[in-house]
Amino acid sequence: MSEDLLALSAVELRRRIGARQISPIELLEACIGRIQALNPAVNAITATDYRTARDAALAAERAVMNGAELGRLHGLPTGIKDLHETAGLLTTYGSPLYRDHVPATDCAMVALVRAAGAVIVGKTNVPEFGAGANSRNPVWGATGNPFNPLLNPGGSSGGSAVALACDMLPVCTGSDTGGSLRIPAAMNGVVGFRPSPGLVPMDTRGLGWTPISVLGPMGRDVPDTRLLFAAQLGVDDRDPLSYPLDPETIAGSRRADLSRLRVAWTADFGQCPVSSEIRAAMAEKAAAMRHLFRSCDEVSFDFGEADRCFDVVRATSFLARYHATFERDHNALGPNIRANYAIGSAMSLVDAAWAHDEQTKIFRRFQAMFRDYDLVLSPTVPVTPFPWTQLYLDELEGVKLRNYYHWLSLTYFITLVTNPAISLPVGTDAHGMPFGLQVTGRFHGDAALLDAAEAMEAAFASIPGLGRPRPDLARLAKPTPELLSLAVSRPDARWCQAQPGLTA
Repeated sequence: MSEDLLALSAVELRRRIGARQISPIELLEACIGRIQALNPAVNAITATDYRTARDAALAAERAVMNGAELGRLHGLPTGIKDLHETAGLLTTYGSPLYRDHVPATDCAMVALVRAAGAVIVGKTNVPEFGAGANSRNPVWGATGNPFNPLLNPGGSSGGSAVALACDMLPVCTGSDTGGSLRIPAAMNGVVGFRPSPGLVPMDTRGLGWTPISVLGPMGRDVPDTRLLFAAQLGVDDRDPLSYPLDPETIAGSRRADLSRLRVAWTADFGQCPVSSEIRAAMAEKAAAMRHLFRSCDEVSFDFGEADRCFDVVRATSFLARYHATFERDHNALGPNIRANYAIGSAMSLVDAAWAHDEQTKIFRRFQAMFRDYDLVLSPTVPVTPFPWTQLYLDELEGVKLRNYYHWLSLTYFITLVTNPAISLPVGTDAHGMPFGLQVTGRFHGDAALLDAAEAMEAAFASIPGLGRPRPDLARLAKPTPELLSLAVSRPDARWCQAQPGLTA
């Protein structure tokens, strides 16, 4: 029964819990069984506390039986990205500096998710401090792509995306600076939504007025993603960007009339590095979906000096967060963190002022596009997944890239303009790996974007080559040497297993 149970959507699981058709305890045990069966092959889940989760599931069942008011996520087993503080549960940020860090309190977002009834099962893997799009770190090792565990699953919310793709958990949280919700969603065939800054509170962000980083939801489909997002919404006076959005405009199923929408599409925003294979795939998929919309036009964009601008904006945040640690012992930080810090330390106040001005110009030009169009479509990632042993993509088709994150420009260009964006799984690429379609909506148009995305997802399911791909879970469950190769990359697995309440 657990196999059928885990294939159900989060929305359906929540409905059945409320209707007393399934037990939160039964659902949790099924999830634990799936984690134990598949996690050795993909290493998506890091620290867990099954004892506390079982207590929470029992309390959730009692609440159902007593007729109590139930939250949006009541009884749903949930994974929390290992960058987000969880009370009583190890939070390492993927860094040896926090190997023993067990927070006393939840961060604001986790508190909202827990208050909505979620049963927190464990943490999901990340790159060190979330820097980069390859979910490997010195504490937990590497996460593998469920379509081929020897390949990169993306990041930084890679563990969450893989857990969802493997039906280990019905919902998982994530965060996004340069694409960390969208990129792993694309590479694993699930949904990742970057909301407008300020909707999901970030009480721990050092540069509180800077909208580059957001927290947000991931799901196996758009309705599941909406369910989690509605629970994450909240105004918090510790986040100066915080503003309200009625959860009822997000929760539930709403589909836009696609025939009324004007759509613009691009393969590269005029300057992003994108492989010829992904360019061809984007053109093919745009042609296959063109009939759904009022119009679907390939358009040109002017993103100015967006790469240099993002360098400055991103580096400012890294300087603020890691200055003390870098000055004390820079070797305590990983190569991606040091690279960001080095970029920032070479900059001046003139650079910062220029970047602010350039970002504003880029923002205004991009918003003008929405006078003629309702959505902007693009690939989410520029290449098919490469081996996780390669830390990042340093060149593309013989052209050297600017730095370790230049290959992520399709998503960080959208980060700069702050519009909400979602990555939808849309068939596969030429290598049989998931293809992610980045759909960008109007400024502060989160609800309308989700309505459009839900309608697109439903329409794509019946169009050959546009439906969601799924990994072979039976293959992942086989203990072959190839699929267990990730164990070699998990340096602290034995340490973790020695801690009470934790498993690797």
